[in-house]
Amino acid sequence: MARTFRRPRLSHPIAEMNVTNLIDLGFTLLIIFMIATPLINQEQTIPVNLPMESRSPQQKVDKSLRFVAISTDAKGNYYLEDRVTPISMAELRSRLRLYGAESKPPVIRIRGDARVPYEKIVQLMDELKKANLLKFTFDTQTPAK
Repeated sequence: MARTFRRPRLSHPIAEMNVTNLIDLGFTLLIIFMIATPLINQEQTIPVNLPMESRSPQQKVDKSLRFVAISTDAKGNYYLEDRVTPISMAELRSRLRLYGAESKPPVIRIRGDARVPYEKIVQLMDELKKANLLKFTFDTQTPAK
């Protein structure tokens, strides 16, 4: 008489789901968003109160274009891209000449404060023309609904 020493298997489905990995994923995404959000608003570090514009449909932006922001605060100081210190007019001229000498010059985004003297914006536009940067846009804000 042969004897088997195997244990009888209890095969029942596991009714619990391990959610530890999902919680880890959620916390990882939360940390990524907490780090990435300030970087998205990095351009907004220069305190510029943009002029208001009524709501209108916007044109689609060509993804191949490169944009460079030049901000002007209420005192008339110029800021290039994301710099938080004002840039002198001589340094701005030299940087604009470098941009104008590129094979595909960038589109300049003029971010002028609503209280900046009009003369400062015209002076900036004159420098853009001298550097052969003929494509530029004006940034505005729309009223909240």
